[in-house]
Amino acid sequence: MSIGRVTEISATSTESFDDAVKQGIQRASKTLRNIESAWVKDSKVSVSNGNISEYRVNLAVTFLLDD
Repeated sequence: MSIGRVTEISATSTESFDDAVKQGIQRASKTLRNIESAWVKDSKVSVSNGNISEYRVNLAVTFLLDD
């Protein structure tokens, strides 16, 4: 039997939503073991002078607990 836990994180990128997701998972992997999946709960952009300045995603990251 496996037991999982879900934690929420936010990640940003100046390039794209995809890059924000990748950076979020890479950073979470430095602290969390056994990451199984991630759900993009929310996404939004910051705008400066009529241009997108930042892409932000809120992720629900699921990881398995050690036995």
